[in-house]
Amino acid sequence: MADVKAFGERVVNSLEKVIVGKRQSLELVVIGLLCQGHVLIEDVPGVGKTMLARSLAKSLDCVFNRIQFTPDMLPSDVTGVSIYNQQKNEFEFRPGPIIGQVILADEINRATPKTQAALLEAMEERQVTVDGVTHPMPKPYIVLATQNPIEYEGTFPLPEAQLDRFLLRMRLGYPNVNDEIRIMDDQKLQHPLETLTPVASGEDVMQMSEAVRQVYISDVVKKYIVDLSTRTRNSQDVYLGASPRGSLFLSRAGQARAALHGRDHVLPDDIKALAVAVLAHRIIVSAAARLRDVSSDRIVQEIIHSTPVPGGSFEASAKGK
Repeated sequence: MADVKAFGERVVNSLEKVIVGKRQSLELVVIGLLCQGHVLIEDVPGVGKTMLARSLAKSLDCVFNRIQFTPDMLPSDVTGVSIYNQQKNEFEFRPGPIIGQVILADEINRATPKTQAALLEAMEERQVTVDGVTHPMPKPYIVLATQNPIEYEGTFPLPEAQLDRFLLRMRLGYPNVNDEIRIMDDQKLQHPLETLTPVASGEDVMQMSEAVRQVYISDVVKKYIVDLSTRTRNSQDVYLGASPRGSLFLSRAGQARAALHGRDHVLPDDIKALAVAVLAHRIIVSAAARLRDVSSDRIVQEIIHSTPVPGGSFEASAKGK
């Protein structure tokens, strides 16, 4: 897994030139990339969500498209349209911004449910269908969607089916004092984004993704993953628990994290570190819990603390598989 670890360090180091002091969050983005999953960034304006997506595309020399969602946006504005060409006497497909490699879906919760639904096929099946013709997405393909957690006027909450398509949800948060001063200094003459050069290619991403799938997960770690998901379904504070897709995504994210740390096997610590990011956005908090101001993050954290962690030598199990 040395190649995956070196790949991750190159990408994270490149992103850190633009996004200062958020290495743990940047690692989550790389995990999403290696799992070929999508990432929901929920944070306040101005903390670098757009710059993160642009930096990722530039670091990987990938096609970057940005979709600014608004309430009046139509599904065809996202997927593309077929236009009749009089010279050729046939219809031509004009691809929409959803067809690219690194897609920034900015303020996704401002789009109407009908437009949000246009993303489902692209995110899940890596294709869009327009006028009965299917158009595949290029590889690699990742959607980085953003939404403002404090602004509710003119927004449409994402439905559970769409939230479930995101591999993980993350937050960047405000920088500390020293990091914010460094940001001011770095952008005094020019934006650091302008100095970025590719540190990997799309082909590298696909090769590393294949390598990540070879990371070993022992039966006890699989059981630990399922136990965490099951407890979200049985919690009294939860109206709807994590789906089996949540368990699957948690196992894949664990494989990616293990590989980024140079291991060929998944540890329970990998699962504990990712459980909130992967599971919290998949559960619906009950009305009684919301009245007590209990968040989904807190529920998952309590489940992690109360669930027994499996023991044993996972490294030995990996070598003896």
